[in-house]
Amino acid sequence: MEKLRIVFMGTPDFAVGILDQIVKNNYNIVGVITAADKPAGRGQKIKYSAVKEYALANNLNLLQPTNLKEESFLAELKSLNANLQIVVAFRMLPKVVWEMPQFGTFNLHASLLPNYRGAAPINWAIINGETKTGVTTFFIDDKIDTGAMILSSETEIDPDENAGQLHDRLMKLGSSTVIDTLALIEEGKVVTTIQTEDADIKTAYKLNKENCKIDWSKSSLEINNLIRGLSPYPASWCFFTDKVQEWNVKIYEAKIITESHNFSIGAIISSKKELKIATKDGFIQVLNLQFPGKKRMTTAELLNGISFSEEARVL
Repeated sequence: MEKLRIVFMGTPDFAVGILDQIVKNNYNIVGVITAADKPAGRGQKIKYSAVKEYALANNLNLLQPTNLKEESFLAELKSLNANLQIVVAFRMLPKVVWEMPQFGTFNLHASLLPNYRGAAPINWAIINGETKTGVTTFFIDDKIDTGAMILSSETEIDPDENAGQLHDRLMKLGSSTVIDTLALIEEGKVVTTIQTEDADIKTAYKLNKENCKIDWSKSSLEINNLIRGLSPYPASWCFFTDKVQEWNVKIYEAKIITESHNFSIGAIISSKKELKIATKDGFIQVLNLQFPGKKRMTTAELLNGISFSEEARVL
């Protein structure tokens, strides 16, 4: 059994959950690589990545290269003498980096590959109405999320679950899957599976303002899936209009009311405590939202300070 010397690469909270389990299972982390510090927020204060915060708190050797092909970084990486690299929510690696260690470089991806390759697998699984998802470990190659698979673990998606809740569950599932993968590599028992390629493979496209906007011409189920799949971040959005006023509104939580009606699609129907939006097959009842310049709030809290006319609608 070969003793592993691991370099871990990652940036967000999801990666921290995995790194923490590797540390707690007493694996030898010889280096941690994360994104360079950058200014964030209104004050443009320097913000550390979640992985950097964890590495500093646990006295782990930290590298923050801006260029993964730079000779000085490659020399420093090589000097760590790692025989395995693990990547979780980082960035695409050049071949000179991923092929460096003896046992290669494996990635943990938050989907059941080959489906949902790409930047936002957790979000798109919910947006597309999937009933199950999971995590996959695979050896990195020269394309994105296409390498030979090592292990996968599956879980059901609850119909009321949002992306944040699923993220946290997949982080735990991913942690145990990475530990199982490490055991296989240590014992020389890895058997890989080549990913299939066909036209039906679904992609986890990068999220942007356009694909986060609610299309109210869709069914209530599709709209609610988008809301769940983007909550709590980056959040679905649309315009609320009422006479001459218009607001860019984020919607975080809703529920479906299936019933026939005579309202036009997009009409806002509100009372003192309830706000519904008409769809082609019923209503979306908005439960939690955020108006510009305001904090996130329940619909009841919003309706304490604002009322809508019969002309109000969403765009």
